[in-house]
Amino acid sequence: MPYPPERIGVAVSGGGDSMALLDLLQIFCTAEGITLHAATVDHGLREGSAEEAAIVADQCKRIGIAHETLLWKDWTGEGNLQAEARKARYALLARWAQGLGIDTVALGHTADDQAETVLMRLARRAGVDGLSAMRARRVREGITWVRPLLSVRRRALRTYLRAKGIDWIEDPSNEDQIFDRIKARQALAALAPLEIDVEGLCEVADQLRQAREALEWQTFITAQKAVTLPAGAVVIGEKLFETEPAEIRRRLFVRALNWVSGSAYPPRRAAVSAVICQVARGQAGTTDGCHVRRIGGAIWVFRELNAVRSVACPLDKLWDNRWRITPPEKLGDAAGLEIRALGEEGLLQCPDWRETAVPRVVLLSSPAVWRDDALVAAPLAGKGENWHAEVKNGEDAFFATLLSH
Repeated sequence: MPYPPERIGVAVSGGGDSMALLDLLQIFCTAEGITLHAATVDHGLREGSAEEAAIVADQCKRIGIAHETLLWKDWTGEGNLQAEARKARYALLARWAQGLGIDTVALGHTADDQAETVLMRLARRAGVDGLSAMRARRVREGITWVRPLLSVRRRALRTYLRAKGIDWIEDPSNEDQIFDRIKARQALAALAPLEIDVEGLCEVADQLRQAREALEWQTFITAQKAVTLPAGAVVIGEKLFETEPAEIRRRLFVRALNWVSGSAYPPRRAAVSAVICQVARGQAGTTDGCHVRRIGGAIWVFRELNAVRSVACPLDKLWDNRWRITPPEKLGDAAGLEIRALGEEGLLQCPDWRETAVPRVVLLSSPAVWRDDALVAAPLAGKGENWHAEVKNGEDAFFATLLSH
């Protein structure tokens, strides 16, 4: 509100929180003339998950909501299962929503989930961002994710469901102490005598959210004054950077690394701190596939050559998931052309690279067009008339992420 989208998606697992959200959204969307679609992600990790998805589908059919079950089949058995399942859940829901022209998807997280998240992040020594916990609204993978029930207690939703005669599914893993969230849930009960409860932790999270927003705003102002973005790199004016508080410097570095690497997740705090210390001593540093070094009174953050040395793609695809190469209108024969890093061999074939004012080490990891071992064009290194290279998420996107990440 006040301008809701024409279509809304809702993720429904079948548990009490999401079943209550489904019913509440159905009432809201009917009143507002909005089309509601529902989806259930079946991770296939335990017996009965398919039947649970079918129960949700039946409930959606009864109340006239289109429903789809999304199957996760891609887990290789590597990495943290919960983390991988969470990433897959968002990816599956994002693709489903985009296929239906939906740009807003609602999730059923509650105040209890928020409080449990704060406790878990305390255990991980989280800072302001982590302890501000889940956001009520966030953009990720091109979708706006909203959590309309983030201030509502889990028990209130079950009271609502009982009053309306709506059944829900109790996930057996909710009692399994192998999961950190269940440990946090039980810890909350033990902390009650200290008056550390769901409401109190949610209030703390909200206060830290306000602090995070203030820090984001100050980082944005600093970036406006100190940052330029030549050749897909982030260049930070050294003098302005050094006058900022440590937390603003760290945040600016994190966003620079994310923008250059294309990663959706911030690098580890220890890795960022180590790079900042290296740069302060006049040394170069690398982390998350990025290279950081002082050059000519500025700090350059750019792609590390080793991270893209073996990356190749056709001319009509994004290289390194961020670079788009546009050929001349009269290209002629495009057969066999592919985009690869310029590298040392390519730079030797660019006699005018110094005229670009881009440092040599930055150009090495820049995109170039090759036919086998022959360099055809290197737009950022001054070779290839009428060839152009541009970053998919350009300058506006970089500054926007400082306020909306």
